[in-house]
Amino acid sequence: MRLTHLIVALACAGFGANLVATPAFAAAPKPALSGAVQSDNGRLSIRHEKYKLDNGMEIILVEDHRLPLVAFNLWIHAGPRNEAAGQTGFAHLFEHLMFAGTKHIARGETDKLVEAVGGTDSNGSTNLDRTNYYFTLPSKELELGLWIKADMLGYMSDQVDNIALANQQDVVRNERRQSYENRPYGMTDEAAFGLLFPEGHPYRARVIGSHADIQSIKLNDVKAFAKTYYRPNNATLVLAGDFNPAHAKKLLQKYFGTLQAGTPVPPVVVPQPVLTEEKRVQVQDRVELSRLDIYWHTPSMFKAGDAELDVAANILGGGKASRLYKKLVYERQIAQSVEAQQASYSLGSVFSIEAVARANQSLADLESLVDAEFAELAKNPPTQEEVQRAVAAIETSMVAQLEKVGTLADTLNAYNQNAGDPDFVGKDLARYRAVTPASVSSTVARYLTKNARVVVNTVPGVQKLAPEVATPPMPTSVVKGDAMNADEPWRKQRPASGKAAALTLPAGKRFALPNGLTVVHIPKPGLPLVSASLVVRAGQVANPQNLPGLANFTAAMLQEGTATRSSQQLADQIANLGATLRANAGAEAARINVSSLKANFGRSLELVADLALNPAFSATEVERLKGSRLGALAQQRSQPPSVAGVVGNLALYGDQHPLGWNALGTEDSIKATDSAALKQFWQTHYRPDQAALVVSGDITEAELRKMATELFGRWKKPTTAAATAGTAQAQTTAARLVLVDKPGAPQTALAVVGMGPRAAAPLAASANVMNAALGGLFTSRINNQLREVKGYTYGVYSNYDMGQSIGTFGIRGSVRTDVTGAALTDMFKEIDGMRAKPMGPDELSRARNAQLLALPGLFDTNRVVADSYANDWVRGLPADNIVKLPGKLAAVTAATALDAAKTLVDPNGLIVVAVGDKAKVLPQLEAWGRKPLEVRDSSGKLQGL
Repeated sequence: MRLTHLIVALACAGFGANLVATPAFAAAPKPALSGAVQSDNGRLSIRHEKYKLDNGMEIILVEDHRLPLVAFNLWIHAGPRNEAAGQTGFAHLFEHLMFAGTKHIARGETDKLVEAVGGTDSNGSTNLDRTNYYFTLPSKELELGLWIKADMLGYMSDQVDNIALANQQDVVRNERRQSYENRPYGMTDEAAFGLLFPEGHPYRARVIGSHADIQSIKLNDVKAFAKTYYRPNNATLVLAGDFNPAHAKKLLQKYFGTLQAGTPVPPVVVPQPVLTEEKRVQVQDRVELSRLDIYWHTPSMFKAGDAELDVAANILGGGKASRLYKKLVYERQIAQSVEAQQASYSLGSVFSIEAVARANQSLADLESLVDAEFAELAKNPPTQEEVQRAVAAIETSMVAQLEKVGTLADTLNAYNQNAGDPDFVGKDLARYRAVTPASVSSTVARYLTKNARVVVNTVPGVQKLAPEVATPPMPTSVVKGDAMNADEPWRKQRPASGKAAALTLPAGKRFALPNGLTVVHIPKPGLPLVSASLVVRAGQVANPQNLPGLANFTAAMLQEGTATRSSQQLADQIANLGATLRANAGAEAARINVSSLKANFGRSLELVADLALNPAFSATEVERLKGSRLGALAQQRSQPPSVAGVVGNLALYGDQHPLGWNALGTEDSIKATDSAALKQFWQTHYRPDQAALVVSGDITEAELRKMATELFGRWKKPTTAAATAGTAQAQTTAARLVLVDKPGAPQTALAVVGMGPRAAAPLAASANVMNAALGGLFTSRINNQLREVKGYTYGVYSNYDMGQSIGTFGIRGSVRTDVTGAALTDMFKEIDGMRAKPMGPDELSRARNAQLLALPGLFDTNRVVADSYANDWVRGLPADNIVKLPGKLAAVTAATALDAAKTLVDPNGLIVVAVGDKAKVLPQLEAWGRKPLEVRDSSGKLQGL
């Protein structure tokens, strides 16, 4: 993952290609953007005020009134780089403990408070250099947010105890199992960093830490870490959004001003290691496809060469237009995927390349071709077009980061810590403007050499993990932490809410072209960004019985060439515009999504029209894509949660229903698909009277009408009636427990599935509110019991998927192998409890408000708005459904929620799919007693016990 390498680069003029990107912000004497983001004489800036409280705490205020929201973004300037020897993972574990209660807010109440007032994007994160804590609240809750953050920083150490520590050690170790040990290639980075960095270097271990070190942390360690690092003079708080700065300053002084400063934290000074030879290691993993990874030490964030290597990563492995994709994936077809990145950190960065090989392909051959491309780039500069293409992609991505107040706040905090200037964006732009083809080439030649790198080959085999560390029993007596700040009795009182702003949601206007194409326009001025979705009733429900996966295959082929553009020409032109474009098919519809800068949107939408109206379905491209899809099937079989989903669908629908099959299809159906079948499916289902173009962003209705008419007006409506979706009935298995064997898996992936209501069902709103309380929210009954009380999981959640003609209910998550049976027992107790009696007023209010009051924060980006209106069209909901959502949610009562639980969640009808180590899991499932039980393989085929 690209680590907060925060840049907003401007594309230079002129690409010399068919389609070229236009800078987002032209030179102008006055600000071109509303809100805090401004452009003055071509220099992008973010209007803000930075100051310090007397205790040394940094405050950054970003006044932005685009939405009635305020983002709270608290950075602690400590991370794994500050961990002591033998305490890997401590900074991340401490992040979890910060949510375990404070002196004035009981354990578990912080999350409830945030949900109850409509908070969104609430979480914490840890990277190698810092830890942050964030949420976004309605602007009327400014004081509440400051009260919560101040208590977390100043009074968490009073409340934290050995029981909370033991619980979160379990949770974090489950996170390690889920995100590293039970994830394909999850241990590769850990092996690489162990060779990149010597013993004692703070970057040697991954952020998560080891089981042994996580379990070794004691309460005294927590106290010491808090006293050293969790002090106001080692923290920065960014407020971004709809508030009055003068009022905010008074509240900041009230809540943070009396917190006591600690001893200044000395900077971490560690020399960057220098490799003088190549290091190699082989990692065995439960995967079907081998993977090549290569790593180099590179300059620290914002140092000379960092920007060049960011551009080089895009040129080499930044998508379908990159050199390595074209060579390995497209031309040679020996790789399933390839990507490169410059991961920038304060103590030295890491450049890496990863390439997943196709089945039966040699990693040595893959490495040889990778080396050749690196050597070529080091010897001969890239073209000016390649450099500008990379800058265009960076620009669009980072302008999009400024769209949400939450990511806007995080941007300033990152610049503040890493560059010492919250408004570093202008200088950052200058770095990218200064990149030249020659500087890219010379930087690659200097740093990305064969004698200073780590090479990891991850191959199929028996995974070798560190010896198991036992999970100790939960403490029976409570030992609490120590106070760092004097108590102030007034802090016990929760602040009152401010005056509520009128709840308004982005309203869409529908109109139709003469050919029947529905167009939905949702204006969202502010940043110069636009997102669109072209949705067509051509989803998986339209798959013929003999060719599962045909709808998805057809959608995927749209990007592989048109009558006038080849696959690679399309990839280049999309990249030149700095746009993102994806085509895919879901259960009921196929869609082409595109997002770009406003200046490039017309040309981006032109590509969407070309894909939809003029696909070529070249036989050569079909054969090439077959190999890719077969590789995707192999990768999917290595992912336990994906296997649980595939097997769950087959068990729920049966093999005679189009939704019973994997969206990718089967090996047989993929091999049997040809150009004729794809073209026939497209001709039958891709028609304007069965499609909608949904556009959200900085675009007027007049502009959209003109574009839609010019680009889609020629799309001819067939004279024949539109095809109807298949009428096959689901043939649900009689089994109520399905086990898929994954020998040696440290966790069991669970998918508990059943039929659910359709989108237009009268109880739809009540079902969603009920589900929020049952398993939809972080504080839901299921997640709280399995994670926060028992420590069985990193997270288990439930949801409804309501379509126009279908609906399902599901509970999904992964649990520790040895508690699979116990976790399922607790899960079904919670289901029974939800059906037994109405929710109390507090729980109902929280579950309802978590959706009702959060609505402005849930519609804060163009992509989300476009997707939401597109989904409503697919589901057959009225044009005003979104603006009427507040009334529907407000009308939910305890009685209607209970009715939804009783009628729409049948525990006896739910099918439990468990993907895990059969030898360890089967005895637990048999003891649980749920029957009938059947065993299937990773594709869903029945097996013997």
